[in-house]
Amino acid sequence: MRERQASRNARRTREFEAFVAGAGGRLLHTATLLTAEPRNGNPRARRLLTASLAHTYAVWDRLHGEDPYDRTRQYLAVRFARGAWHQYGGPVRVLLRGRAVPDGVLRNLTPQERLILVLRMYEGVAEEQAAALLGLPAERVRVICARAMATLLHPPREGAAPIAKVVPS
Repeated sequence: MRERQASRNARRTREFEAFVAGAGGRLLHTATLLTAEPRNGNPRARRLLTASLAHTYAVWDRLHGEDPYDRTRQYLAVRFARGAWHQYGGPVRVLLRGRAVPDGVLRNLTPQERLILVLRMYEGVAEEQAAALLGLPAERVRVICARAMATLLHPPREGAAPIAKVVPS
């Protein structure tokens, strides 16, 4: 009995390690895009991914043919959305620009805009799937994605540099 359990655990660990070896890099990039951290300094993204992979490992035997990448991505997105709720003090959909501005490429987007844009454009998740995952109407996901794309294509202008004050001699 113990040998069978040990063999099953070893197989499970090998399968999971193979999954992480194949999908870990892409999932880390997804988490980095969500947190809008720079690629070489992304502690929040790494914590988010670690928690998501731990969850996937915990339910590995219950996947029953389900795609582990899809499950991990879903948990990653939901965990990011919950974290944004707690970090910014309210639902992701009412977050305002200008709070704790991140450094990454997607820094001008709200957490909700980043989440929807990453799911739709980088991960290729269908609009209806993203809407169901986030508990939003599909039309709302479409509007947020369009607004995020517009912000990326036409970023807000930075304030003008201050003019040096000329002091008469």
